[in-house]
Amino acid sequence: MKRFEKHIFVCTNQREEGHPRGCCADKNSVELAEKLKSRIKTLGLNSEVRVNKSGCLDACEFGPVIVVYPEQIWYGGVTVNDVEEIIQNHIIGNKPVDRLMIKDKKFNKE
Repeated sequence: MKRFEKHIFVCTNQREEGHPRGCCADKNSVELAEKLKSRIKTLGLNSEVRVNKSGCLDACEFGPVIVVYPEQIWYGGVTVNDVEEIIQNHIIGNKPVDRLMIKDKKFNKE
């Protein structure tokens, strides 16, 4: 039996200033992670859905990046304004948010 139905990882990696790939932390990913955690808890989903801050997910150029398991859906350029849409459509409705999915085939293969 699974502990969680979905697991959301939010890259909060911080690179040194001026790094050519940039980093998710400089694009408000810490605030994004906190908003996701807060909404999941408020909606009473925290026993089914886990939100974790993560280190580098190696998709820096698409940041801020989140990945949702078990589906392995990679989202890029996510903002706090996208949180509700991701939760309602993907986490609750099981329908990924196409407009936020990273289009590079290394990430979303299907």
